[in-house]
Amino acid sequence: MQALYAFFQSENSDIAKGEQHLTHSINKIYDLYIYLMLLFTEIRDVAESTLNDAKNKRLPTKEDLDPNIKFITNPILQLLEKNLQLKKEAAARKIGWQEDPELIKKIYSAIKQHPIYQNYMLSEDTSFKAHSNFLYDIYAEVIGEFELLRYFFEEKNIHWADDIDYVNSMVVKTIEGFNEKSNENHPLLPLYKEAEDDRKFISDLFRKTIVNDKENAAYISEKTKNWEVERIAVMDVLLMKMAITELTQFSQIPIKVTLNEYIELSKYYSTPKSKIFINGILDKLVADFKRTDKIQKTGRGLME
Repeated sequence: MQALYAFFQSENSDIAKGEQHLTHSINKIYDLYIYLMLLFTEIRDVAESTLNDAKNKRLPTKEDLDPNIKFITNPILQLLEKNLQLKKEAAARKIGWQEDPELIKKIYSAIKQHPIYQNYMLSEDTSFKAHSNFLYDIYAEVIGEFELLRYFFEEKNIHWADDIDYVNSMVVKTIEGFNEKSNENHPLLPLYKEAEDDRKFISDLFRKTIVNDKENAAYISEKTKNWEVERIAVMDVLLMKMAITELTQFSQIPIKVTLNEYIELSKYYSTPKSKIFINGILDKLVADFKRTDKIQKTGRGLME
């Protein structure tokens, strides 16, 4: 959607170049994922360094000399420290936190002050599940919502402001995927679920929405005759063009799935009334397309 918006708003007519930009932006999402996975080991290292510094104080307390090391010995954090794929991806993408130690310290400080951390450190439950639940909860409540971290990523890549919630879900799924049998070869989540099919879908949707732009615009114009053009949000028009492309050009995507996806997108990227407007126009178009056989779906239930 964002790539198509940029393409239509620019004077560029090179579809291949627009698609290259889209592919690059999607691949950068995985950079964000690697950044966040590395963040766990960085926070653990800061915690360990803090404990070591306390031991070396001039007048260390009993607690300094015999600290609670439950956090730094969390088995999932130790697995991430050794994870070969994480190391490989970080090296290949030249990703690291070496230049941002103060941000790591601030995140660790926020973690230590949170009740989830305090309860975890005092708990006698040392099961793998307890360690996993703690990381899941502390990520969801503290790390994933840490405002300075979000600012940090927004400055690195303007698109990451929209991507971070999706990537956060990848991170928590990765945490949940570790178990007692995991080792340094435990796989990270892939960027694509089905790489070949997903890449083809992305390319086809991008290109076909552009190629069929005039035809799709005519369909929308026919159903919005009583509307002043300037009153229709640009994003609404784009979302409807994409939806029409899916409805008419993708035979294996159910009609309901397409309608639900674009109505959902309108909630985040368009006006408060867009949901109702887009739903109404698309419902009328679907009825017309069915009547004129413009929609050809292959599979039971896809026409509903």
